[in-house]
Amino acid sequence: MRQVAALPYRVESDGSIRVMLITSRETQRWVVPKGNPIKGLRAHEAAAQEAFEEAGIEGIPCPALIGQYRYTKRRKNGINRAVDVDVFPLSVTGQADEWPEQDERICNWFTLANAANAVDEPELKGIIASFREPPPTPGIVDRMPVIRETAGRKFPLLGWFQKLLPSEGRFFELFEAHTATLVAGADSLARMLQGGPELETHIREIVTQEQNADDIAREVLQDVRRTYVTPFDRSAITGLIGVMDDAIDQMNQTAKAVQLFEVHEFAPQMRDMAGIIVEAARVTEEAIPLLRSLANNAGRLHTLTGRLIELEGHADEIHDQGLKALFKASKDRPMDFVVGQEIYAHLEKITDRFEDVANEIQGLVIDHA
Repeated sequence: MRQVAALPYRVESDGSIRVMLITSRETQRWVVPKGNPIKGLRAHEAAAQEAFEEAGIEGIPCPALIGQYRYTKRRKNGINRAVDVDVFPLSVTGQADEWPEQDERICNWFTLANAANAVDEPELKGIIASFREPPPTPGIVDRMPVIRETAGRKFPLLGWFQKLLPSEGRFFELFEAHTATLVAGADSLARMLQGGPELETHIREIVTQEQNADDIAREVLQDVRRTYVTPFDRSAITGLIGVMDDAIDQMNQTAKAVQLFEVHEFAPQMRDMAGIIVEAARVTEEAIPLLRSLANNAGRLHTLTGRLIELEGHADEIHDQGLKALFKASKDRPMDFVVGQEIYAHLEKITDRFEDVANEIQGLVIDHA
């Protein structure tokens, strides 16, 4: 027996993740929203539908599953049956005032650690706990700035000498600030592709985030020119910020195409690609801060970059399916195909740029870890 489930999550203002769990109707234990496949809906769409019916969750589902787990379901005839569950990330955008099972379950937001402790299934615990792993305890290299500051206070002459050394710039802070624009831009992109009366608002937000990202990228390039000692090779720094900036540039190009051609309805495959872009932005936002300590974080970075590459491959498949469906639906309306193809091309380029981010990070791990 197979079911589908959603892992509803939201990103807090401090960058931490919260996930929503609900209670089961019979045993009142904490679970994720799940149910049987729904005819006419793809797996991630069915998972999102279950999340709405059981928790009133509205959001952006990612079509690339994040894991699988197994549990034992006791049927009415008393027979136990093993159930395999496919889990899909669901970026929460809101919660309805009313939903079908509102009076039958309790909903609550948990930190990842508390959510992992609350569920019973070992594999589900692992999926939740690894959704965003905390960075390891800083090692001696990470504590060097503190050690330098302490030494400078104890030995004034050494402190004076340290002030003469060139600064390492603000590269890590700027990289992390840029990922915030990627997350916000991806969220607005996915909301835009839902259509509706707020479409223009989401377009303006994408434009704003792209402008913010450009400002940050310029600061990075200025720091490269004026900083003598950099944490990585200059080419690696400019390469990484370049592909990150290209990703949000393509989000902006998508929004411009939608606005230029006055598109208000979007194919399911376009929305699916947006769901993948939201997930790719989330993964990138976790990965970039780990660059501060490459040796300690090499294993996790390998996992995250693998996820980005997997997402890009899934997006390519959806892109091809969408183009094929668009061609069949617009045989008598060639301009519809031209416009749709333009939007698909930009969406594909966004996912390609996230794969480039993964490749740049892997290069840094190989060179420096």
